[in-house]
Amino acid sequence: QKTKQEDKKKKQATRRRPLMSKPVDDVYLTWLYERPSYDVEEAVGMLKKFQELDFTYPKQFVYINVFLDMALQKKKKVEPFASTVLLPYRFTDETNKVLFFTENEQEAEIARDNGAAIVGGIELIKWILEDEIQADFYVAVPAIMPKLIPLRSKLKRKYPSTRRNSLGHDIPKMLQLFREGLEYVVQDERVIKTRIARLDMPTEQIIANLKTVIHDICTFKPSTYGPFVQKLVIRSSTSEGLMLNLDGILPQVEKAEEEEEEKDKNSEDDEAEQVQESVST
Repeated sequence: QKTKQEDKKKKQATRRRPLMSKPVDDVYLTWLYERPSYDVEEAVGMLKKFQELDFTYPKQFVYINVFLDMALQKKKKVEPFASTVLLPYRFTDETNKVLFFTENEQEAEIARDNGAAIVGGIELIKWILEDEIQADFYVAVPAIMPKLIPLRSKLKRKYPSTRRNSLGHDIPKMLQLFREGLEYVVQDERVIKTRIARLDMPTEQIIANLKTVIHDICTFKPSTYGPFVQKLVIRSSTSEGLMLNLDGILPQVEKAEEEEEEKDKNSEDDEAEQVQESVST
């Protein structure tokens, strides 16, 4: 027992040495150095260069891993969420299968014209509960929602709602979003893994798609609780992951709001000082 306790003390005493900065040689032990981070333009260029050097498929997908800070005040946290975003540059010809709920024939005709795979009313409920009909997304107009309550537990997060933009009156806009949009989900409580582009696309288009996804993610946490994205990694299907600098990628609204808050605080302090001066005089 004494020897075990001594071993434990020794293990506790041995601390990991602080990581060094950039290595001098091109062969080095990775765990002794800080992981390098790259500007997004440089990282995308490196992914394209890796593909050329490795002779891999040029039209492979580009992926991002987004690590989030889900903490809020008083031990609360952001609940894991899912969202669908319409990218500025599509990278695949595949479309999602969308089911549209309505009992209005005119709305049904508009839905069919805009690419809805299945259109119907309450007669679809039975087939959905029995798994005879399945779709990637379920969209509805508000008038039919009271009759769709039996599907709430079956569809879960795919149940039509205004929060997910799957409930409304703008039928063409909703169908375009869910037919062509990219869906992402928070995994393991704080990580989002999704594809955003193809590697053969122009660098500007890849970056535009990346920023669109990141900006949509940032809407799920108020900027007053600090930055939402902690770490961002980009990779292709065959490459290693490259960590990105977050400067220029996160939405500028957060900084603007912080500046406004600082101005408000400063103005409040100035007013307080003026009040104190008037009282003293």
